[in-house]
Amino acid sequence: RWCPRGLRLPYLLCASGDFVKVYSVSTEETLRLMGGHADLVTGIQLNPHNHMQLYSSSLDGTIKLWDFMDGIPIKTFTVGSKLLALYAPASAEDSVFVVIPKKDTFQLVSVKLAKGAGQDLEAKELSVVLDGVGASMKHIAFGREGEYVVSVKDVNLQVYFFKRKLLNRFSLSTLKTKGGDNNFSCVVCHPTEDCIATGHADGKIRLWRNFHHRKEYTYSTLHWHHDIVMDLAFSVEGTRLLSGGVESVLVQWHNESSCQKDFLPRLGSPIEYISMSSDGALCCTLHTDNRITIINSNLRFSRSIQGLIKSRDVKTGLVVDPRTKALVLNGEPGHLQFYSLQSDQQLFSLDIVQRQYIHQAGLKQSDLVKVAFSARGTWLATVEESEEVTDPELQLKLWFYNEETQSFKLNTRINSPHDNHITDMCFRDMNELEEDSLILVTTGRDCVFKVWVMVEDTDPEGNVSWSCDFVGSYHNYQATNCCFSEDGSLLAVSFEETVTVWDSLTWDLKCTFCHPPGNIRNICFGRQTCSKYLIGATDYGFLCCWNLLTCALEWSAHLNVVVLQPDPLSEHIAAVSWLSKESSLFVFKPNEPRPIYIQRNLCKEKILLAAFVPRDEPEIISSEKYYWLRRSQLFFLTDTQELMTLSTKSLEERLTPSSKQLAVEESLPVTPFSLLLGKHRRQQAQEDTELGKPVVHNKQEQASPAVKELLHTPAHVLPSASFLCTIFINSLLISKENKSAEEIADEVEVESEKAEDDSDEEDVTEMEQEDTSHTELLGEMTCKLSKSQEKELRKIRKTDYSWISAF
Repeated sequence: RWCPRGLRLPYLLCASGDFVKVYSVSTEETLRLMGGHADLVTGIQLNPHNHMQLYSSSLDGTIKLWDFMDGIPIKTFTVGSKLLALYAPASAEDSVFVVIPKKDTFQLVSVKLAKGAGQDLEAKELSVVLDGVGASMKHIAFGREGEYVVSVKDVNLQVYFFKRKLLNRFSLSTLKTKGGDNNFSCVVCHPTEDCIATGHADGKIRLWRNFHHRKEYTYSTLHWHHDIVMDLAFSVEGTRLLSGGVESVLVQWHNESSCQKDFLPRLGSPIEYISMSSDGALCCTLHTDNRITIINSNLRFSRSIQGLIKSRDVKTGLVVDPRTKALVLNGEPGHLQFYSLQSDQQLFSLDIVQRQYIHQAGLKQSDLVKVAFSARGTWLATVEESEEVTDPELQLKLWFYNEETQSFKLNTRINSPHDNHITDMCFRDMNELEEDSLILVTTGRDCVFKVWVMVEDTDPEGNVSWSCDFVGSYHNYQATNCCFSEDGSLLAVSFEETVTVWDSLTWDLKCTFCHPPGNIRNICFGRQTCSKYLIGATDYGFLCCWNLLTCALEWSAHLNVVVLQPDPLSEHIAAVSWLSKESSLFVFKPNEPRPIYIQRNLCKEKILLAAFVPRDEPEIISSEKYYWLRRSQLFFLTDTQELMTLSTKSLEERLTPSSKQLAVEESLPVTPFSLLLGKHRRQQAQEDTELGKPVVHNKQEQASPAVKELLHTPAHVLPSASFLCTIFINSLLISKENKSAEEIADEVEVESEKAEDDSDEEDVTEMEQEDTSHTELLGEMTCKLSKSQEKELRKIRKTDYSWISAF
């Protein structure tokens, strides 16, 4: 949904999971993340009577009214039933329309929005408008000035007239002749005329007129799409009709004529939704690859907002780019997507296969299956293979990051690096500045692992390329996993039920570990103080820890681990289990058999992949329970390709609008005046240090959370000024302990007497005099408080100022 006209900057509102996002059209940045629903958001609509407000519906059975400019929920209406779609026509003053499930079908009902003083209200006054409607939002549309509502399902079309309380039904033939399919896919109404446009499964568009009469209706047909029409949208004036489908082409029809149409092709992926801005200057299309394309009224591409692409199958796993700390995984077919977790957008897409992908069922094509980065992110290894099961075509590619072009450049292409599928690969880079220490290991179903090293080319430019240096095997077993120890001295390779440990300098086999029955599913080395341990998980439900010094089993646990992920910055290892159709998380250190953190029923979906992403700065965590998340953040990817993470903060702390506003202000570029002021303060501090004066930072100069929240919280939700006066004064006081006003006054008198007695001594520093004068001032302020204020002060000093953000 688009923001209303009249605002200086256009905004784009989008439902995303349990949240509603507010994007800036000019910068493509996420300005707001409005959360509060407990389940999937199914619909958003601007309040037709106040375009600064937004309605949202969810499967949690609630409708929320938002002030989307401040990101504040105004009202929450509890309906009770699951809400599948939301409509807010201007003709309905105190009500909205929603789609709810009813036994084996769905109903369109009108919900009376109750009025009351509280924020949470019950909305139980429902009236049924239509039965047997479609569950999708695209299956219902409201006509000119809200006089009627249209619903499509299968081959049936219903039109209900509110004033006359008349329902007309129309049906098309169910016979599929000459490749035709009359099933409805979407519907939209003309904004100024009595005209209904419907899309169909065979690619046709029908324009319905004179539908006030059951037998005298007419329709005309527009046809360009070769497959299903996925969505339709009229322009604000109604002179143009936009359509989109699986062809990834936006079609613009003029004056309802098949001869007058324009095209915007090559939009990348099928078009699922089309939305027009309120002033008609822009339109946007939502695509199946989780991308929003913003298009001008002259059908010219303007901008694109790319989210996390949902690939058919994430074969590469979740990999972290060491340079950008972006998540790297499968994107478009044959591409790697680099996804920024900070901006919640795609940074860029790297074409690995470098072949045109043809969308045709049954056609065997190459795809990306494995990815690995060196420690500094300067080298990237990729494996692509064809879809043949028995004799796949394999290619191993090594990419070098070019600082000048800020992109990866192909360095070496190796055809058929293994005789069968490659199962795993990893880099060893003890010192990446020395090229001799950088090696790559690949494992395959051809029962060997191979070591690849860099060699200098014979050309005069002195370029390097990669070649095979060593081939290892163990009893002709299939090699499944590989990983290096933290210092790079040892390589662990799993061969079905056995884990082998090799010296990475001489490639001698040092020891083997085995814990039958079951093949090894995951392996990893311990880190830092736990570097002497090797962890392995079997597909028979055992988690094992071996001691590399004693070459013996340290401990084992009966746990069906599907994901085993070590934190690169600590000793912690995360293990995700799948049991009884629920995923659970266990965090442990290899030297301790008991987990330090357990989260049962983490989600109902099966977690397939996980990755620790290093933080820019260690996070301050008060709870010891989440201390293992201090330096890294853990992300999960489920089988439904939902990306989730664990947060140490509550939902209110993460989504406080004023806090987000403060974060934006702190990231703004500094002005020349602030630079000059900062330079002056640094010079003054340096002069004080040279003169032997201790540098003391005044607490009042630091950013007080209470003052920040007070100044940035909207005025209409704040309590009275008289109520906040005492709290504001208290936030300016400097005290190390929570003391009463009488205790503070007594300390002031003692400090004052000491200062007078010692005033004639020469060793009294200037800083102590400043502290004394400051304490006297504090005493005057404290002593002037009334008894009621002193009583209130005692209460307030023991409270936390974070509550102010709730108003």
